[in-house]
Amino acid sequence: MSLSKYNEKRDFKQTREPKGKVEKSASELIFVVQKHAASHLHYDFRLEMNGVLKSWAVPKGPSMDPEVKRLAMMVEDHPYSYKDFEGTIPAGNYGAGNVIVWDNGTYTSEEKTASDEKQLLADLKKGRLSFILKGKKLKGEFHW
Repeated sequence: MSLSKYNEKRDFKQTREPKGKVEKSASELIFVVQKHAASHLHYDFRLEMNGVLKSWAVPKGPSMDPEVKRLAMMVEDHPYSYKDFEGTIPAGNYGAGNVIVWDNGTYTSEEKTASDEKQLLADLKKGRLSFILKGKKLKGEFHW
């Protein structure tokens, strides 16, 4: 997975965001949802896959109601270390505004296979993900 788009969009002399580097969890795959008060308030939903955080901007934030559908726009991959990022991205920088970790935890593929990560990557390539979140706020099955 490439983090070149992520790195190109940031001036690391001006922002405390972590530099792009591929890393992995020791055991379970992680997810994080960050509340981002940029030009428009939105939530960034991130799933660890292949050493990066696959990322989607969700304008209205996540919902626990299965009847409520949310728009999610895929954005550039973020480095694994972004999972802990909180702070203010300075004005004049890409994504300027406040960022907090709204929820985090682990997740697995909904399909029981030998490798959750391989299944999730294959599903992502097909354009449909199904996973089980084990977070502090978000728990249960989700379809993306």
